[in-house]
Amino acid sequence: MKSFVTGFGRFWYDFIIGDDWKIAVAVISALALTVGGLVLGLLGTTGATVFGGITLLVAFAVSMIIDVRRTPAASTPSAPADQR
Repeated sequence: MKSFVTGFGRFWYDFIIGDDWKIAVAVISALALTVGGLVLGLLGTTGATVFGGITLLVAFAVSMIIDVRRTPAASTPSAPADQR
């Protein structure tokens, strides 16, 4: 039974977190903001749908921008003399 629970937990951790925990945090934060706005009555159902969609897109884009920031260009090796 312990191995089943361990395997089950590892599967869900890998499925939700995957390779990049920042995307998982961004999506969960966006969903929490949307649900919070809906529960507090700040958003109607249509507003929650639009706000949730936009928030998810922005959160995902920000997490991707953080990961794919430009790094200083590495010096490229020159081609061998016989290929010039």
